[in-house]
Amino acid sequence: MIIDVTVPMLPESVTEATLMSWNKKVGDFVERDENLIDLETDKVVLELPAQQAGKLVEIIEADGTTVTAGQLLAKIDTAATKSADAPAPAATPEPAPATAPAAPAASQSQAGVAMPAAAKLAAEKGVDTNTIQGSGRDGRVLKEDVASAAAALASAPAMQASAKPAAQAVAGNRTEQRVPMSRLRSRVAERLLQSQSENAILTTFNEVNMQPVMDLRSRYKDKFQKEFGVKLGFMSFFVKATVAALKKYPVVNASIDGTDIVYHGYFDIGIAIGSPRGLVVPILRNADQMSIAEIEQAIADYAAKAKDGKLALEDMMGGTFSITNGGTFGSMMSTPIINPPQSAILGMHAIKDRAVVENGQIVVRPMMYLAISYDHRLIDGREAVLALVTIKEALEDPARLLLNL
Repeated sequence: MIIDVTVPMLPESVTEATLMSWNKKVGDFVERDENLIDLETDKVVLELPAQQAGKLVEIIEADGTTVTAGQLLAKIDTAATKSADAPAPAATPEPAPATAPAAPAASQSQAGVAMPAAAKLAAEKGVDTNTIQGSGRDGRVLKEDVASAAAALASAPAMQASAKPAAQAVAGNRTEQRVPMSRLRSRVAERLLQSQSENAILTTFNEVNMQPVMDLRSRYKDKFQKEFGVKLGFMSFFVKATVAALKKYPVVNASIDGTDIVYHGYFDIGIAIGSPRGLVVPILRNADQMSIAEIEQAIADYAAKAKDGKLALEDMMGGTFSITNGGTFGSMMSTPIINPPQSAILGMHAIKDRAVVENGQIVVRPMMYLAISYDHRLIDGREAVLALVTIKEALEDPARLLLNL
């Protein structure tokens, strides 16, 4: 019996997807629930498992094709058995471009192997995919990885040419590399432009003495990890302090819907996380009901999912407020952009020892600049500043978080 492989119903607000790369080729036997291909949307990467076991007899749509829900992708013969599996006849070619012999599609499910589009580009550029550290799932080499490696190879002759006449050096140093923007990157660009064009964004700053939190963390981090199996970081303190501020100033946790203001009676905090595919913002739902350990575990789980490309769409849906930490990359100060439809976002930054005045004395303290960007259409400067001060005071006296002060 021949069955159709079609694009599943896509999540709400997602209209189309891009076929990343087939994990099987025509003639391969596939097991039930085995992943046939990854579908990249503007938010997450979805897996398309085989509904039944059988032989893949035809591939309709090639890698890189834009598809919609219900579209026919391939056909599987469920009457075929694994023992009868044989290569497809030459008269039934796969519509996707032929991959380089060095990266056969049948082994694409193995870590470190190039995807078909990556293998094709590698063959064109003369790049050995075995020397590339893949950034895809399970270490797979993606097209972007090959493009970066090709650019590095192209710049090598220019470096060697530095000892040659100037004219040759200039000619060998003007390289360009053009690669298509991923759906996630396109969506991020679209949302950031939307945020800046639709919101009246202002940013207010403050600074916080991180010594109390650092002392508390240093005192209990070993016991904490032994008890809960996760490291005690700084983000959980910021989440708790943020929730305290949002409870005190509910408008900062609100959003605009047309001509209405929606006040949220819950606290779903988005945590910005960098991933190989770009910036993602998974949500800590009901963060006010989570313990420090639960927050740290949830963040660790999201970070692992983001690294492996396994974040689900529901992990990133909603959110009433976001926190981003540019300090992990060394940023001293920034003006974070609001994540629509939210109305505010907190920016954390690098902790640096600085001279400050306490009780008339100059002392050295580990200080961090804080920034809160807010939509001035909804939030007045007073509420934004006082919310940031509340966060600062909670972090400088963590006992407030336990006493709800």
